[in-house]
Amino acid sequence: MNEEVFVLSPGTIPLLVSLPHVGTHLPEEQKPRYVERALALEDTDWHLERLYDSVPGLGASLIVPKYSRYLIDLNRPPDNAPMYAGANNTELCPTHFFTGDPLYRDSMEPDADEINRRREQYWQPYHNAVTGELQRLKNQFGYALLFDGHSIRVELPWLFPGRLPDLNLGTADGRSCALSLRTLVAGRLKAQSDYSHVVDGRFKGGYITRHYGRPAESIHAVQMEMCQRLYMNESPPFDYRPDLAAKVQPLLTSILKNMLTWQPDE
Repeated sequence: MNEEVFVLSPGTIPLLVSLPHVGTHLPEEQKPRYVERALALEDTDWHLERLYDSVPGLGASLIVPKYSRYLIDLNRPPDNAPMYAGANNTELCPTHFFTGDPLYRDSMEPDADEINRRREQYWQPYHNAVTGELQRLKNQFGYALLFDGHSIRVELPWLFPGRLPDLNLGTADGRSCALSLRTLVAGRLKAQSDYSHVVDGRFKGGYITRHYGRPAESIHAVQMEMCQRLYMNESPPFDYRPDLAAKVQPLLTSILKNMLTWQPDE
């Protein structure tokens, strides 16, 4: 385990929670490349470790990166293939904010050698750890579950039209997990009326969900993309809102607990 790149806390149940976009560090030598605005890291999945603070108590494994998605995006494929065809996408080493504005100063974008270096130093160790932990859980329990947690602003015209539903469950159109697990989690969302939701809408799951979700190999993955307004202020300084978080946390915890009641089909 590389503590400088991420922290992995192994659990005792067949669930790994991944929060790949919570990192807030940029190497000092990289900062001059970025426009001043980028140093505020506005596209971070803010405060998710706090929002999902029930994870250790459930006994689930948790993996959290140190470095910002502006350095490298852990939820993009290593070959930098677009995740969503026909839509605006951010890359393995993003060059744009979620608003479409440039992240880097003129002529300061990372070249192929720099992208390869970042992939080897930051991306690969995280994915080696995810692979190893899922294999450990599968060896111990016969199967493994992966919950990939994300958050985003409710309105981002460069990425999607209109307003995003509050809770967005992604299963790669049912390919990343067993249908019965998809139905179970979707049913929990449908059973509540406080938050709007959608299953496999604009966000169907990124690289982590699609790559690791292999039901035929007894590894089942889902992604939850949620609107940040449910638990924080979406404008700087991006404050956590305990009053709002207290309302949505029980639902998130119940989704994780429901996943743990699921058993693979015999």
